[in-house]
Amino acid sequence: MKDKSRDNNDNTDLQKSTGDKKKVKRKEYEKEMRRLQEKLCALQDWVKETGQRIIIVFEGRDAAGKGGTIKAITERVSPRVFRLVALPAPSDRDKSQIYGQRYIAHFPAAGEVVIYDRSWYNRAGVEYVMGFCTEEQHDRFLELVPAFEKNMIVDNGIIFLKYWLEVSDTEQERRFRARIDDPVRQWKLSPMDLPSRERWYDYSRARDMMLDTTDTEFAPWFIVNSNDKKRARLNLISHLLKQIPYKNIERKKVKLPDRSKKHAYDDVTTMEGRRWIAERY
Repeated sequence: MKDKSRDNNDNTDLQKSTGDKKKVKRKEYEKEMRRLQEKLCALQDWVKETGQRIIIVFEGRDAAGKGGTIKAITERVSPRVFRLVALPAPSDRDKSQIYGQRYIAHFPAAGEVVIYDRSWYNRAGVEYVMGFCTEEQHDRFLELVPAFEKNMIVDNGIIFLKYWLEVSDTEQERRFRARIDDPVRQWKLSPMDLPSRERWYDYSRARDMMLDTTDTEFAPWFIVNSNDKKRARLNLISHLLKQIPYKNIERKKVKLPDRSKKHAYDDVTTMEGRRWIAERY
């Protein structure tokens, strides 16, 4: 269901909406991120206590900041509760399966939050634009996916959130150039990234078709202005926490026990002469 209050195609407005704001200062960002991450830890306790199941899908433009946002969500919580699913390109075996089967295999059990860094929506985006699926397969996917999400996810009591990170043409180009020039970012350049620059409007049309068809009342798409990565992370996590009716779970007070002196010995001397690494820093 398209939000008439904002035209997501207007990259000029998207650029201005961030350009008019001052950058978040690092101390302010870190302080607010810490506060939000404490709430994510409280959410984690609630998920474990209640056996809740949550699926969060991240999609968006290439270089929109999905990885950094997911890292901000997961860096203070347990990977056994918040599971990240970032699947590689499908193998020949995967291609022989029902489309989406390899994603279903990672659905959450009780007490788990599963985060998809790219998902079954690959068919609506990269597969369609780059010709990895047929027009018929693409159309069939868009026709069936709302029913799939309702019957397989929402009606089974799984909390389901979908985020699309949108970045402007200018900002995407800047980030790609930074990746090309920076040795510690070059690994982020995938074989699909550079063609995505050439096919900007093809991806825009694919995005619009996807949103028009799969933005439903029971599984809506939430759009994130990602021109400023720090603001995007804070805005998204804040929004995410408001979508889930979690409650603070009272933790039992922990008392650190004294070290037992039974069978004590000089366990420092026994480490002398071992293969310690050089302390260069």
